[in-house]
Amino acid sequence: MKWFEFGPIAWARDYLNTHPRAEKFLDVIGLPAEAVIKKTLFGCQSCGQCLLHENGYTCPMRCPKTSRNGPCGGVRANGHCEVYPERWCVWYRAYNRSKSLPMPQSWREDMYRVHPPVNWELINTSSLLNELTGRAHGVKATKPEEKKKEAAPKPAAKA
Repeated sequence: MKWFEFGPIAWARDYLNTHPRAEKFLDVIGLPAEAVIKKTLFGCQSCGQCLLHENGYTCPMRCPKTSRNGPCGGVRANGHCEVYPERWCVWYRAYNRSKSLPMPQSWREDMYRVHPPVNWELINTSSLLNELTGRAHGVKATKPEEKKKEAAPKPAAKA
């Protein structure tokens, strides 16, 4: 997202990417809060790469086929899922919600964007923290530069 590229948020991203202990601390705090709120309200599946705001506040990972880019082609005529006929298709719900819920127009248009496949390494991690650090978009964490340890001179052997 554009607002993560500059200013204090960019500094926080760079800091967290080079200080894994600070990041772990925020993950310990953020993940339970996200789990309670997002699972309760939206049925979040904790993929670590949240697309709720782009899909009418419907978690695309609730699709049995974990399709992140629209219906799999198995939507029944009545809008129900082909795998679980008693459930609404996740994408049917997302489309209807994106039309009816109050949200910025740019979010409505994001529903038609093609998203990369799920990075399974991010499952059960904080999506907010992943967004902040850039990992939700493929940025790898960097290790702080390790100071080169100079080898201590070996004592001379006694003859």
